[in-house]
Amino acid sequence: MTDSYRRAHHLAQAGRYEDAERIVRAGLAEEPGDGRLLTLLASVLRMRREYPAALAAAESAVAASPHLGDAHAERAENLILLIRSRDAVAAATEAVRLDQLSAAAHLVLARALAAAHDHEGARAAAARGLSLDPRSVEGLLTVAEVERDAGNREAATAAVRAALAIEPENSYGRWMIAMIDAERLRVRRSMRGLRDVARISPARPDLISMTWPIRGVLSGLRRGLFVGAVIVCALLLVGHWWWSPAATFARIVSAVLAAVLAGFAARVLLPAGRLPWRCLPLLPALMRRSGYAAFAVLVVAVALLVLHAAAGWWPAAVLALALAPVLWALSLVEMLGAGLDDPGIRHALRSLGGEFREWWVTTKRDLRDAWKDDPKS
Repeated sequence: MTDSYRRAHHLAQAGRYEDAERIVRAGLAEEPGDGRLLTLLASVLRMRREYPAALAAAESAVAASPHLGDAHAERAENLILLIRSRDAVAAATEAVRLDQLSAAAHLVLARALAAAHDHEGARAAAARGLSLDPRSVEGLLTVAEVERDAGNREAATAAVRAALAIEPENSYGRWMIAMIDAERLRVRRSMRGLRDVARISPARPDLISMTWPIRGVLSGLRRGLFVGAVIVCALLLVGHWWWSPAATFARIVSAVLAAVLAGFAARVLLPAGRLPWRCLPLLPALMRRSGYAAFAVLVVAVALLVLHAAAGWWPAAVLALALAPVLWALSLVEMLGAGLDDPGIRHALRSLGGEFREWWVTTKRDLRDAWKDDPKS
C-alpha cells in the first residue's frame, strides 16, 4: 500500500474529497497502472457524484488489476447508481468470487440484486455480508435497505436501529428511519428526523425528501380524485339514462369525496408545518413548477366537486374528472425533474437518447440504401 493511497484514503474518510482526489491523481502520475489507486479514485469521484467519471476510473482499475475484488465491487457500486443493475450484479458477483470472505463485496452484491428487484437474492447476500462482520454499520444499513425495498418495514426498522445503536450520528440511518416514518404517515416524527439529518449534513440537505408531505399529498389526491370522479360521472350517466335518484347520490358522493380529499391533505400538511413549503422553492425547476401547478389544479378540482355537490351542476363533476389527466401529466413532469437532478439517472437518460439517435441514423441509412437498390440486380 503506497503512501499516496494511505493519505488519500484518510482524507476521503474525513470527507475531504477534493484533497483526496488531488493526492490520488498525483500518485497515479507516478504509477498509472496502480489498481488500488484507481479504485480509490473511482470511490472519491462517486462520493462527489461524478458517476460517469467514477465508472471510467473503476473500469480502468479492473483493467489494471483484474484479480482485485475491490475494483470489481467499486465498478458495481457505480453501475447501480447509473441504473445498470444487470451489469452491476455481474460485477458484484465477480467481486464476491475473487474475495469470498469480504463482507463489503457481499453487501455490494446485495445492493445490486435489490436494484435488479431480486429481493430474495439480495436478502441472502446481505445476511452473508453481515455474518462476516456482525457489527458493521454498513452491513446493518444494507439489510435495512433490502428489507425496506421488499416492503418489510418492521425488519428494516430493527436493522436501522441496530446500526444507530453502534453509530448514533449516522445520517443515512437517521434518514431511513425518517422515511419509514413517512411511509407510515407519522408526519411529525418524520419531519423531526429529517431536520436532524439536515443538521448532521448541512452542506448537502436532502430537499426532495423534506418536501415529501407535499409530494405525498399530491400523489394520494391524484389517485383519489381520478377514482372518485369516475364514480361520480358514472352515477350521473346512470341518473340521466336509467335511474334518476342516482344523480342525487352522485352529489352526495361528490361531497364525501371533496371532504375526504381535503381531510387527507390536512392530515398530512398540518403536522408537517412550514418546512416542506420552505424547501419547495429550492427544488429543481421542473419539480417546483409541477408541484405548484398540481396543487393549484387539485384546489380547483375540489372546488368543482363542492360546486356539484351544492348546486347539482353536472358539468362541474365532468370538469373535475377532466383535470385528472392533467395531474398525471404533471406527475410525469415531476419525475422527469427529479431524474434530471440525479447524475446517475441523467446519464442514463442521455445514454438512452444517444442509443435512440444512433438507431434512427442507422435506420435512415438502411432505408436509403434499400430505396436505391436496383430491383433488376
